[in-house]
Amino acid sequence: MDKVEKTRYSDEELKEFEQLINEKLEKAHSELRYIKESITKTGDTGTDSTFGNVKTLEDGADTAEKESLNQLAARQQKFIKNLENALIRIKNGTYGICSESGNLISKERLRAVPHTTMSIASKLKQGK
Repeated sequence: MDKVEKTRYSDEELKEFEQLINEKLEKAHSELRYIKESITKTGDTGTDSTFGNVKTLEDGADTAEKESLNQLAARQQKFIKNLENALIRIKNGTYGICSESGNLISKERLRAVPHTTMSIASKLKQGK
């Protein structure tokens, strides 16, 4: 008898991925709050009594740190959005299906990158 290839994950499998994504979302939101708090604290440093040239160096370091934290926050927000989109795909039944090939994305890949929309084979082809 020929083995029929699966075209989608079962509801039970999707629940497992949904739980994994929700856990990652919770952690991502927590990390984003921490980053935002760090951005606020970076602006609160320094005193008016600091000598001129030292204050300038600190201001430059604070600006670089704040810029770095802003980039980190933007990446975290994008990650959160990708996870939320994955939850939508679970609800509409398209989760785990490669957007390029239409084949199932391996469970190993989904566990490692639960918000992915492409199988490794399609991702590698895209890079060429």
